Amino acid sequence: MPNLAVRDHEPEEDAAFLVRLAQICDRWTPLVAPAPPDGLILDVTGCAALFGGEERLRDDVLRLFRAGGLTVRAALAGTPEAARSLARHGRVAIVPPGEEGLALRPLPVAALGLAETERIALSRAGLKRIGDLADLPSAALASRFGEEINARLRRLLGREDLRLTPLRPPPPYRMDRLLAEPIGDLTMVEQVLDDLVREAVARLEAEGRGGRVFEADVFRTDGAARRIAVSTGRPSRDAPAILRLLREKLDALADPLDPGFGFDLVRLSIPVVEPLAQAQAGLDGRAVEEDEVSDLVDRLVARFGPRRVLRFVAADSHDPVRASQLRPGSFPPQSLTGQRPPSLRHAEERLEAAPRNTPQQVRACFETHRCATLLSMTQGGRGRSVPSRKERGGAVSGFLQPAPLEPPTRPLQVFDPPQPIETIAELPDGPPLRFRWRRVLHRVVRAEGPERIAAEWWRAPDDPTRDYYRVEDDEGRRFWLYRAGLYGRETDRPLWYVHGLFA
Repeated sequence: MPNLAVRDHEPEEDAAFLVRLAQICDRWTPLVAPAPPDGLILDVTGCAALFGGEERLRDDVLRLFRAGGLTVRAALAGTPEAARSLARHGRVAIVPPGEEGLALRPLPVAALGLAETERIALSRAGLKRIGDLADLPSAALASRFGEEINARLRRLLGREDLRLTPLRPPPPYRMDRLLAEPIGDLTMVEQVLDDLVREAVARLEAEGRGGRVFEADVFRTDGAARRIAVSTGRPSRDAPAILRLLREKLDALADPLDPGFGFDLVRLSIPVVEPLAQAQAGLDGRAVEEDEVSDLVDRLVARFGPRRVLRFVAADSHDPVRASQLRPGSFPPQSLTGQRPPSLRHAEERLEAAPRNTPQQVRACFETHRCATLLSMTQGGRGRSVPSRKERGGAVSGFLQPAPLEPPTRPLQVFDPPQPIETIAELPDGPPLRFRWRRVLHRVVRAEGPERIAAEWWRAPDDPTRDYYRVEDDEGRRFWLYRAGLYGRETDRPLWYVHGLFA
């Protein structure tokens, strides 16, 4: 056979392809589960009427997959195992409710999915059909061939419930609009989405909830599907705002929606919802300002994507290197321990969850670990106060001091990683007199510190202790420097770094 093409079997690729096929089946039902190695199980309970009945639904499934070049068989039955066995081994396509036992009796025992040795044992005993096994007493069958055959037979005949684990959990809210005629104008698609969003908002308002993630799916007549998803920074049931985000997403698509021969199904899903009570706006307008900022972030995320709009959030650490983290900008507050709200744990492949921080959270973060930060000002600590320009007749303003119980002042610009410098200090454990950074020599005229920050022994036990100084050079530029390692206790030659610049 000179024209025979031979390729290595790649089970992982087959499994990934099966998952992609399962995602396409969202067109007919949200409850889709892969049945390896080469099957899919769809729970179409209550869905057949949307497609004109079970027969037309089955024909639609076959048409779509065969158009993609696949050899497909499909069957509908009251239980997943019965439908799977009929699709693989039977000739009946649709079994009326309650008649599964009669339709399954002619099938071979291979329909049970048994191992080869078990099938051979049953064949030698003259048991070749499902009906042969169904006529035997369960106790006799189990004593001779094992309980596993009995269990498979019960599931096949619907005597034992088999739970279907869908690829994606069904969303709490889902609205479908099956169109009588395919539409190819995106303006008409937006009109359909407008109706679905207002229908969803009415349901959310009636139940005191708000949506956090909104997914719009459009299905073409040839089976191709496209999904767009948007998120909000807080629970929302504002129909105009949701529609605006969906339009922003549509406008930002790198490859616009191709209607092909037209869209015949539009779906809106809300997979993540949270309680949303009615709130009265205050007279100071602060709530309105917060809403405007949140709406702006939502629109930026819809246009540029959740990984391109970031915000700084407080982390549970006294270490300036780890005190803040970058997170996507459009998800709700989370505790400093890093735990996400339970309602967001199932949105893993849609949008990355990210917290928002408040000044109170930042303050609590520093106050929790205040025992690990030692701050001594130059007037009363070990740090040396370098004569300032004012003391020499010039004029220089002092550093801004934090209010009581506030965290120490941090620079506006922080370098990651800190940049090494060369220093000259009067005392090994004092502030520098001069330092060279980027080949430029800076003469220090004012210094405050040290602010000692101990290493987090539970994360990096080998990291040296750092003494931070806020220094100003003779041209008025202010730097955030630190000395890595305690002189005489941790090292004999401490290293110096510039960690940030003050405005």
